Amino acid sequence: MLRIEMNENEVREIIRDRIHELIKEFDAEKVFWDTTELKKHTCMCWNTIQDRFFFDPRFPKFKVGGKWYFPARETKEFLIKWLHEQ
Repeated sequence: MLRIEMNENEVREIIRDRIHELIKEFDAEKVFWDTTELKKHTCMCWNTIQDRFFFDPRFPKFKVGGKWYFPARETKEFLIKWLHEQ
């Protein structure tokens, strides 16, 4: 037989801390990336991005004025699919 004893207050504190961490992560998520964020998230330079996938018609991108924007969620999904194809 196995018997486990836990301090209920300690468990609640651990859960509360983890929930706060997850909320911070969620709030920190950006809706759009610019070219700087794209380079940061892919660990690639701009020339490599352009050579490898920028011109792929499936790659989600929007030019507003003179600046490129990339929807964060869709871009992440594309990048994962693209990487599996390589």
